[in-house]
Amino acid sequence: MKFLMMIKHPELREPFQPPQSLMDAMGEFVTEGFTKGWLKDTAGLKPTSDAVRIRQKNGRLTVLDGPFTESKEIVGGYAIVETTTREEALDVAHRFMELHRVHIPNFECESEVRPCDNM
Repeated sequence: MKFLMMIKHPELREPFQPPQSLMDAMGEFVTEGFTKGWLKDTAGLKPTSDAVRIRQKNGRLTVLDGPFTESKEIVGGYAIVETTTREEALDVAHRFMELHRVHIPNFECESEVRPCDNM
């Protein structure tokens, strides 16, 4: 089963540089995921100031350049994982969030885990 995992958090006004301890721990976590085969792709995302939205409404398309100040939270990164069960995917997400809790405990964030539709 494939899952899309997103880390969501408030958009920060100032550029945020995670502590080196988190970067090191994430490096080990990501290496493990690729080595064991459950991690298929992952990346952090640039701020919404670099983003564009294309919206359809009433049969028309509108292009909106970021930043999106109306957003209360943004997707800051993603991972595609493939596990045999939902519980395994949730374990991966929990381990990912635990790294954040340990290395940047005051950073407010959440991970959304969604199964992919294999159409």
